Amino acid sequence: QSIVNNFVSGLIILFEHSLRVGDYIELDTGLTGTVKAINVRSTLINTNDNIDIVVPNSGFASSRLTNWTLGERNLRVRIPFGVAYGSDKEQVREAALEAAAEVSYTLTHMKGREPEVWLVEFGDNSLNFLLLVWVNRQGAKRPTRTRAAYLWALETRLREHGIEIPFPQRDLHLRSGWPPPVA
Repeated sequence: QSIVNNFVSGLIILFEHSLRVGDYIELDTGLTGTVKAINVRSTLINTNDNIDIVVPNSGFASSRLTNWTLGERNLRVRIPFGVAYGSDKEQVREAALEAAAEVSYTLTHMKGREPEVWLVEFGDNSLNFLLLVWVNRQGAKRPTRTRAAYLWALETRLREHGIEIPFPQRDLHLRSGWPPPVA
């Protein structure tokens, strides 16, 4: 029964074109990688750690599949970051856009796909921003490396601009009469 299920699922994948060789995918199990081969019974996925994993085709039909490169080869990533209260918002924007420009995954010269910086939240310890960047296919296929590259560039540019990245802080208020006097 499972052989027939995998065979039928393989035919569905091949005819629907929801999965193609070269696509970067993520399964709901957390498995991510590039499709190397689609066979009638199973599909071969190569992870970013260069590990080949054989996935039965029925797994694609019965679970949630995210195909990061199905419709288009470019992808927008969201890089959250926070800065200290009192920081100049325009200077934060300038530093973040400079950081995006120096990362090789950033798409350039595409109208409507320019990097953006949004102030998204007044956090407990920081003004929270979001750097939104359209990345090329190489960036889409390496999400952890891509995120690390943007964070690295952001930290460098924010430091160069004298913008502080805060750490969690707590104020402690002591009430008078504490601790209670010993009788």
